[in-house]
Amino acid sequence: MNLSTTIGISASGMDAQAQRLRIVAENLANQDTTGSQPGADPYRRKTITFAEQVDNESGTSTVGVQNIGQDMSDFDTRYDPSHPAADERGYVKVSNVDSMTEMMDMREAERSYEANLNAMQSSRTMLSRTLDLLK
Repeated sequence: MNLSTTIGISASGMDAQAQRLRIVAENLANQDTTGSQPGADPYRRKTITFAEQVDNESGTSTVGVQNIGQDMSDFDTRYDPSHPAADERGYVKVSNVDSMTEMMDMREAERSYEANLNAMQSSRTMLSRTLDLLK
């Protein structure tokens, strides 16, 4: 395997983690979004799954997004009879986004992104040193 391939593998990991951060940001931004009419569902938490992607030409494995789905767990309810989405008993469905879970996902994505960045920087340094030796 050459060093430029290593850089490509790290770049795929960075791209996957950047997409994961985007999903976390969407979830956090919409955690207080409710329905607009009685009985309407609020924002449903998005999930992301990754899959190995094999390049048959080079024989390398990278990572990519397999699916962006939805967390199908139940919604909680909050008593707020003045809300437009309140049911006949005065309860409003609230999003199934948990900010602590999202913060943990964000930290994990950040660390994975940083690890891939460090691997990419090391590969670039090694490639640069090799070129310097050949001069």
